[in-house]
Order: sequence, then structure tokens, then C-alpha cells
Amino acid sequence: MGRLDGKVIVLTAAAQGIGRAAALAFAREGAKVIATDINESKLQELEKYPGIQIRVLDVTKKKQIDEFANEVERLDVLFNVAG
Repeated sequence: MGRLDGKVIVLTAAAQGIGRAAALAFAREGAKVIATDINESKLQELEKYPGIQIRVLDVTKKKQIDEFANEVERLDVLFNVAG
């Protein structure tokens, strides 16, 4: 059992760097991670890890954010790496 079992985490800018490392760490600790980024090809590399779902998302587009927010049923942690 991990420290984050049962938690749902949304992570922005998850395709590389700090975002990718955080997504992998959260998943290793048992979280369900929804990893988002605008870079679909790099984001797809995360799909092979258990506990990680991916979603192409441009956080500068309000319509995309609104649609995504309506799809997420539950959220325990939002880690906004995009900036």
C-alpha cells in the first residue's frame, strides 16, 4: 500500500521534467494520476505506467479547462506544474 492509495491527482505539464517525475512518483505511491500536457507524443509515454491516465490539455484554453473539469468526478490534489 502506498501513501496515496485511493487519491485522485490531476497534474499539468506532465509530459517531461518535474511534471513527469511527479506523475511517476504519485503513481508509485498508489494514486490515480490524470496526467495532462499539450505534448501528446511525450504524454503517451506515461500511459504504460500503472495508475496513470493521460489527457491532452492546453491550460491556456478556457474551453478545454471547462470540459476537462466537467469530466473529472473527484479530485484530491491538483498539482499545477504548467507555467
